[in-house]
Amino acid sequence: MRPRERAFGLALAAGLGLVLGPAATAVASEQLWALLKAGGQVVLIRHAITTPGVGDPPGMRLDDCSTQRNLTDAGRGDARRIGEVFRARGLPVDRVLSSPWCRCLETARLAFGMVESWPPLSNLYGRPERRAEQVQQMQALVGQRRPGGNLVLVSHGSTISALTGIMLDTAEMVVVTPQGEGRFTVAGRLK
Repeated sequence: MRPRERAFGLALAAGLGLVLGPAATAVASEQLWALLKAGGQVVLIRHAITTPGVGDPPGMRLDDCSTQRNLTDAGRGDARRIGEVFRARGLPVDRVLSSPWCRCLETARLAFGMVESWPPLSNLYGRPERRAEQVQQMQALVGQRRPGGNLVLVSHGSTISALTGIMLDTAEMVVVTPQGEGRFTVAGRLK
């Protein structure tokens, strides 16, 4: 089966899991984990749960975490569990990039230990004027075929949705398969 057909089959199986129930969802999830174990994928993760609210408080500054919505203790636990699952399954991670927002950086650090801030992953909520430029930069990176391990991108729901059309819950992941030349296919979602 060609990669595109396989990715479509995985996405279809994941979608059917919503109709067929937990057993089908578990099978689709295991197929996604196997895809990640083989490497070469991109994992987009929405930051873990934060203090309640929508958007950022007035006066928010990227250089001062105390002015932002940050992870709760539950969110920190979720971020750590993401890393634990990756390590327990032996999933290769070559690089971790994050939005410069503190909640994303902390999610990435707690999960993977290593992280690089990458501005194209910045929050798009309330910033529609940045959408086209950021999506173009993300597509170029996400669509690059890569040998070896997986690329992990930690960002915001609005930003991931702008790229993939999928709105994730906190600490949820979408796995995409690079096709080259800025193209990719969605393989499925993982909680």
